Amino acid sequence: MKQWAKSIQVALVFIGTVVGAGFASGREVMQFFTRFGYWGPYLIILSTLFFVWIGAKVMLLAAELKAKSYEDLNKYLFGEQTGRWVSHLMLIVLLGVNAVMLAGAGSLFSEHLNLSYQTGLIVTMFACFMLLRKGMNAILTINTFVVPLMIGFTVFLVVETLRHPMSDHWLSSASELSPWAAWLSPFLYAAFNLSMSQAVLVPLGASIGNARILRRGAWIGGIGIGVMLLGGHLALSARMPGIKQFEIPMGGIARELGAWLHWIYVFLIFMEIFTTLVADIYGLTLQLHERTKASQGMLTAMLLLVCFLAGQFGFGPLLSTLYPMFGLLSLGWLFLISRDRARTPNSPKPPNPPASTSGLLESRKL
Repeated sequence: MKQWAKSIQVALVFIGTVVGAGFASGREVMQFFTRFGYWGPYLIILSTLFFVWIGAKVMLLAAELKAKSYEDLNKYLFGEQTGRWVSHLMLIVLLGVNAVMLAGAGSLFSEHLNLSYQTGLIVTMFACFMLLRKGMNAILTINTFVVPLMIGFTVFLVVETLRHPMSDHWLSSASELSPWAAWLSPFLYAAFNLSMSQAVLVPLGASIGNARILRRGAWIGGIGIGVMLLGGHLALSARMPGIKQFEIPMGGIARELGAWLHWIYVFLIFMEIFTTLVADIYGLTLQLHERTKASQGMLTAMLLLVCFLAGQFGFGPLLSTLYPMFGLLSLGWLFLISRDRARTPNSPKPPNPPASTSGLLESRKL
């Protein structure tokens, strides 16, 4: 029972890391799936398979390598020098993603709470800084609370959407977009989200260390992400194309359901944005601390300040521009990790096992 509880906790962190500003707001689901019409469900199923498979591989490799940060994993995959440059690139990409998270919180405050965009940025930054003083335990705790609520509300939203006159639109709506763009979309989406999730999945896998717990957590988490994607796609498809006018489309849908449900869902969207921001900033802080040995509190504050400055461009423009571009950059990473055949942490070690990540790199030919 303890192992199952731990696996569920791993799954909730996995889901909470992926379900960020773009996902919870509906913008990401619309960008990668809903706009492709009836292809959407098939694209989501393909993405779900990637989440289960690659999510497990990332955590198992991290446990095997006893990786302190995602740079250790990248050095193993790409080699010492290239891995360092890939980690530099990922640092920039993660900063961009976190700027999107912060901008999403600002848009939520301005569009649904009648507060200024800047207020949303500042309140979210302060709350993130305070929570991160508690480390990984805070990330585990907050996801254990928020993710089940988000899953429950997604189920409720699906039930309500089934009563909508256009509820079957997700199975019949056509798209004028290229089929090539449609079938590239799940690869971009999975590559982007999984490569970005390294910042959390690597230290999580290393800290848990048990292959059975990690593999089971990846299955539960990956399928949970897929179910939430399908639920969001169904709800958005039934309200296309009018729902495109909202910066936070899912908030617009919640507004139809009544004042109380609207406020509850707005709160949940904010918490999902917040959990992903907290997790990613934590991973970046660990990465920079390993390099510079500077105070983690100071590094966290600096990262949040950079995200605040980048967030001035706005949520919609940042997401629609950065996410597809980052997805393309992540495809190489997805290819390398998908072809790697790593041992599990509990499997027998080969003769003369390498003593460290650097030893692994010397003995491994990519």
